[in-house]
Amino acid sequence: MNKKQDINPRSGMDVDSFREDIEQHLRYTLSKDKYSATEWDNYRSVVLAVMDRLHERWINTQQGYYDNDVKRVYYLSMEYLIGRLLDNMLINLGLQDVAAEAMDEVGLDYDKVREAEWDAGLGNGGLGRLAACFLDSMATLGIPATGYGIRYDYGIFYQSIQDGYQIEKPDLWLRYGNPWDIVRPKIQYNVPFYGESHAYHDEDGELEFEWRNTHDVLAVAYDTPIPGFRNNVVNNLRLWRASSSSSIDLKSFNQGQYIDAVRDTQLNENISRVLYPNDKVFVGQELRLKQEFFLVAASMQDILRRFKKTEDDWRKLPEKIAIQCNDTHPNLAIPELMRFLVDEEDLSWEMAWDITVETMAYTNHTLLPEALEKWPVSLLRNLLPRHLQIIYEINSRFLQKVQIESGDDRGKVSRVSIIGEGEDPVVHMAHLGIVGSRKINGVAELHSNLLKKTLFRDFNDIYPERFTNKTNGITPRRWLRQCNRGLSDLITEKIGDDWPTDLMQLKQLEEFADDKGFQEKFAAIKQENKQQLADYIKQKRDIDVDVNSMFDIQIKRIHEYKRQLMLTLYAITLYNRLKENPDLDIVPRTILVAGKAAPGYTMAKLFIKLMNDVGTKINNDPDVNGKLKFIFLANYSVTLAEKMIPAANLSEQISTAGFEASGTGNMKFALNGALTIGTLDGANVEIKEEVGDENIFIFGNTVDDVDKLRHQGYNPWQHYDQHEELKKAIDQIRDGFFNDDKELFHPIVDSLLNKGDYFLVLADYEAYINKQEEVDELYKDQDEWNRKAILNTARVGKFSSDRTIREYAEEIWRVEVDR
Repeated sequence: MNKKQDINPRSGMDVDSFREDIEQHLRYTLSKDKYSATEWDNYRSVVLAVMDRLHERWINTQQGYYDNDVKRVYYLSMEYLIGRLLDNMLINLGLQDVAAEAMDEVGLDYDKVREAEWDAGLGNGGLGRLAACFLDSMATLGIPATGYGIRYDYGIFYQSIQDGYQIEKPDLWLRYGNPWDIVRPKIQYNVPFYGESHAYHDEDGELEFEWRNTHDVLAVAYDTPIPGFRNNVVNNLRLWRASSSSSIDLKSFNQGQYIDAVRDTQLNENISRVLYPNDKVFVGQELRLKQEFFLVAASMQDILRRFKKTEDDWRKLPEKIAIQCNDTHPNLAIPELMRFLVDEEDLSWEMAWDITVETMAYTNHTLLPEALEKWPVSLLRNLLPRHLQIIYEINSRFLQKVQIESGDDRGKVSRVSIIGEGEDPVVHMAHLGIVGSRKINGVAELHSNLLKKTLFRDFNDIYPERFTNKTNGITPRRWLRQCNRGLSDLITEKIGDDWPTDLMQLKQLEEFADDKGFQEKFAAIKQENKQQLADYIKQKRDIDVDVNSMFDIQIKRIHEYKRQLMLTLYAITLYNRLKENPDLDIVPRTILVAGKAAPGYTMAKLFIKLMNDVGTKINNDPDVNGKLKFIFLANYSVTLAEKMIPAANLSEQISTAGFEASGTGNMKFALNGALTIGTLDGANVEIKEEVGDENIFIFGNTVDDVDKLRHQGYNPWQHYDQHEELKKAIDQIRDGFFNDDKELFHPIVDSLLNKGDYFLVLADYEAYINKQEEVDELYKDQDEWNRKAILNTARVGKFSSDRTIREYAEEIWRVEVDR
């Protein structure tokens, strides 16, 4: 028999099988041929061929988990910024080159097929991107894990720039559907809201509670496969979509009230309609709370249903299940698990509480008190009446313990209470997470230490064994192997191909840091990446960029503490220097910024307008042409990051010390051979420790310095008056130099000079400018710059998300790791 006939074209890993599968799906699944197929049809046919190769592995993985009766990890997150999936799926399956050749044989262009995919609108920023990296690492390490989230119809928003202003448009990422997910219509759960909690005594005289007269919404499951890297493991990301439990009100319909007949359906489906923007300032809204409970209630029912398939002893729950809450958003899982165990399974409160605490874990992502969720008691009483009762009971029992142990420190009881009293009492969701979890972790050493010393100091006194650190990481499969193929291939050529699952192997590159031949190859790859980004900028902004200039990049959410304003002041300072002396001996520099401002964050949106106006002035001035460009790129996304990060020479990580929990962009830039200029904030501290003081540009006030400045009485006017270049830049912003409307940017100047410069832009400005001059001098020596860039790539192996997840698995989840 011909060997090729033995190969199922739907599972074969060779070019012929993959090509045949693409052709079969185009004709028989999509009913298209090469004459009628669109780019989307071609993309879908390729995705379906990839899914064929995932399905058997997916089924076998899940069945293997049942057969081996494994302990499972459940990751609850409101966001998953997964980006485009085609490259990632092919790389993890080991099929990228096979697929590219197969596509070529049927007349498809790999890049065009890839470009047809929309970024999934499931995340906003670092929180969601971290969750995506974690899913990849859990599958790669063979950890039995499921991610739970919401299948938003609309992503955060599509950002366009009109006249320098951010304009938000709907992110219609599902306009043509999502070929990567599979709807499971038989997996749906009722999620109740409203109603009342009814107390009664059972036949044994025991007090029981029933949550009744609820308004129910259906949660329908959509599953996306998450393959590990070349290990045949395929985990699951299960996303919930809201649906109405009754599709139409026939009584209203029959009476001619057609709108009323479908009104409830529309209201129910709104729960999964749109992803909320995250501006790190919490705004209480009923729909957001509904979303959070919708995620929790559906996921918990699914988790417990799976547990009950094989177990009937609830005391074994922590032995078989670990639930990780990604930030405060899913912390309602704590009272929901208590409600299930106490109300539905009739466990005693004490036993249910022990089980709950041993099962739950909570990750904190912020040091900003105003960013911690606080839900109004009145809202919870209306929307989740039984859960509010449970939270009050949890708090009462906890505070009794605190009162006994705290002695004379009466203020402590108030500070740690889950319920914040006052005219409008609130529920502190972070406090609930701490009291109801076995482990609470920060996401960088500095962040975790500050949590214990400041924000949660009292809790650390009560539960010192609960607090731990898990420094964030990034998946090297996407953030080097996928986004920087040239550098990935060069590394493989030198040290072999095991590094994608053992990033510490990059240490071997240190021996090539002084090798001129390796430096030249390293630099040529960077230059090619810069050319690709320059081509993109020309296409999107019609601006010519000098690829021989230094690419100086800051990509983050637009926020005051991330200090895009300080980079803008630096650009103005450089511009002024060049205007005064066009022959100034500086390295040509292209400053690139991207990021979205939350729609309601007025100051951040004004920053975007300022950056665009400053860019317009600089980029159109012939006196600085060839020496300086300042460009804002619209609609930042994972896909845009994959273009910008490999092209960066300099990575801007300049947040006010003590405000950034960790950051992961800093890790991605360093891994791809960019040098960092930054403050000692978040994971910058650990990056500095890894790459060495001489291979990073650290400046500015430390966390302790910031505290001293605030206590001493910080005066921003002092810096304004004493630094002529700073004064000139601020005056230009104030006096209409960059925009004819002289009033437009007054709020920015006012925040700096008259409202205390809370994020210490002026206090760090001179140190920042001086450090940038060091950057400039080093860049003139390309051999030395490349040597340091190589060392950055070689020394950041610690920041693989595989390492992070391994630590979670061993210390928090207590599950085994295969790899």
